[in-house]
Amino acid sequence: MNRRRPRLRRAVCAAATCLGLLGVAGHASQPVPSVTRSSSSPSKAQPASARKSSPLQAHYARVQNDFVRAGYLRTDRGKGVRYDRLDLVNNFTAIALATEYDQSGGRLSGRGGATTLKRWEEPVRVSVEFGASVPAAQRQKDTSNLKGYTRRLAAATRHPVSLAKRGGNFHVLILNEAERKAAGPRLKQLVPTLSQASIRHLTKIPRSQLCLVVSIAPGGEGTPYRQAIAMIPAELPDLLRLSCIHEEVAQGLGLPNDSPRARPSLFNDDKEFALLTRHDETLLRILYDPRLKVGMDAKTARPIVDRILWDMKLN
Repeated sequence: MNRRRPRLRRAVCAAATCLGLLGVAGHASQPVPSVTRSSSSPSKAQPASARKSSPLQAHYARVQNDFVRAGYLRTDRGKGVRYDRLDLVNNFTAIALATEYDQSGGRLSGRGGATTLKRWEEPVRVSVEFGASVPAAQRQKDTSNLKGYTRRLAAATRHPVSLAKRGGNFHVLILNEAERKAAGPRLKQLVPTLSQASIRHLTKIPRSQLCLVVSIAPGGEGTPYRQAIAMIPAELPDLLRLSCIHEEVAQGLGLPNDSPRARPSLFNDDKEFALLTRHDETLLRILYDPRLKVGMDAKTARPIVDRILWDMKLN
């Protein structure tokens, strides 16, 4: 059984002005034709003398410090937290077979709900682009972290996931606020049929939502993902930025929702865990098991998930 930890939400909310609803990762899918283009070369970094700390950067630094002081943003992958097979079945159903956002009428809203199983069928090639505001040292660190993380995701899913130097189909953009607001044309270059709703969502991230990803299934509901765009604010301090990278890339693989009952998990808006946990790796292993099929609903998928876990001897 999943043992719940004491909730520290009030303390964190008071210290971090609640970050809205403490929401972190947004996710939306949309039916658009598949487009894959080579990423352009990263913008040349500004010299250190031209960079200044922004109010947003200072805000995020305070937020990270408040979370850490309150016992959140753990990096231990869930050490000491017990959960069982039923917890995993329930958490997979809540996270893989539900979504945070609805896109009916061409508009994104926070009225998500039950959905069908989504994932990639072709190899996932992650490319990263930086704004000119991002220092060279940060670029090197983020690229190295992404390279190691894609290897971990490939091992967890047993599906090809890698960092691509060019020609990626999963685009990670690390930009500051001004660069995000001006990124619409670049997003259109990456995915020409990207909806205006998604462009607005990606370029105007509010403080209440640290980062987000949009995954794209060309044929709509019941078809595989072919592209994704994750937007990561460059102003985030190291741990929050790495947490966003972990969450958005994993969500873009087909775990689109968060659940307040999932523990130990990155897919929980309370931010107890900063990075992907062993529990989350199991969710990814289930998601990419060939017995599950893109387009399955929860009623069809749930008994198969239970069987997969029995076979994994997680009972």
